[in-house]
Amino acid sequence: MAVALLPFPVDPQLTAVTIAYKNGRFIADDVMPRTPPLGVKTFKYRVFNLSDSFNIPETTVGRTSRPNQVEFGMSELSGVTRDYGLDDPIPLADIKQAPQGYDPRAHAVMTLTDTIGLDRERRVAAKVFNTANYVAGNKIILSGSSQFSDPTSDPIGVIYGALDAMVMRANIMVVGRPAWSRLIRHPAILQAMHGTSGDKGVATMQFVKELYELEEVFVGEAYMNSARKGQTASMSRVWGKHISLLYRDRLANANSGRATWGFTAQCGARVAGAIEDRDIGLEGGVRVRVGESVEEVVAAPDLGYFIENAVQ
Repeated sequence: MAVALLPFPVDPQLTAVTIAYKNGRFIADDVMPRTPPLGVKTFKYRVFNLSDSFNIPETTVGRTSRPNQVEFGMSELSGVTRDYGLDDPIPLADIKQAPQGYDPRAHAVMTLTDTIGLDRERRVAAKVFNTANYVAGNKIILSGSSQFSDPTSDPIGVIYGALDAMVMRANIMVVGRPAWSRLIRHPAILQAMHGTSGDKGVATMQFVKELYELEEVFVGEAYMNSARKGQTASMSRVWGKHISLLYRDRLANANSGRATWGFTAQCGARVAGAIEDRDIGLEGGVRVRVGESVEEVVAAPDLGYFIENAVQ
């Protein structure tokens, strides 16, 4: 006899907690923005032939002739969102003994949301700081005296050179904390900010945005433990010592046809729920679950520039 399988129950109140909660240190949603929720997991997105957009056909039209016709080449690719989620078992004793005003289930939702968010941060960093996601000519590896950790290097020239090399100029910068800390203390940046020969201090983020004519600068701060469970913790940066310059269009999605370096497709919204579990502890308990179904997509490698090993 077939047994009807019921879905894990979604709790509107716990879902509201996970949707509202955001770790301010995470930048993944700003770098690869989420599209409006899809109704299904599979989706298609368009990749345009960038050269077609810059060809100049003959536009002169005779008095009785037909105007020239142009057709913009594009390819349509398929994608599918992947499910990411975690459970947290809470013994009934913890719920009964919780202080007034403290809900262990809501606290579990926030903790799980943070952990799932850290995994997404890792995935997006792996996309952004991956040379394979940039076209030839739109990436450079710095070494030795050319790295921004060397006071004689030229961060203004290198970054401006990258911006000027792009077909569509980047409007955001994504930089790992180690590279950012060196960049804002570089003598050339400080001299440009103060208009003097002084080389001590720290440049402001607003000045850096204005210097490079950018809309936003996002600094990757997150850490992760790369050791296996049960081993001594091995903390490392999620975002490395690199800089990426990206063209981002927040209105771009799988169906808009608008150009953007990357976006995140999502099926539905992030959800949370709790279900009774009699196998937790002596008295049983509840199993809290948080999850989402997303896929990070690099849609236009031409619209990014990667500066690898910006600092030592």
